[in-house]
Amino acid sequence: MESDTVVQTGGADSEVMAAVEDGPQEEFILADINTDEAYLTVPLAEAASLPAWR
Repeated sequence: MESDTVVQTGGADSEVMAAVEDGPQEEFILADINTDEAYLTVPLAEAASLPAWR
């Protein structure tokens, strides 16, 4: 099975932001705000902590 391919676009002009959305289930959102529909969400309980990302 072939994995999804990600193509880098823009590079230096990309701006990424993260947020936590409150609701029935809190979600962590990571988005490139310069590109339409370029975001991902994950339940906050499953998101990696900052020390785990290092």
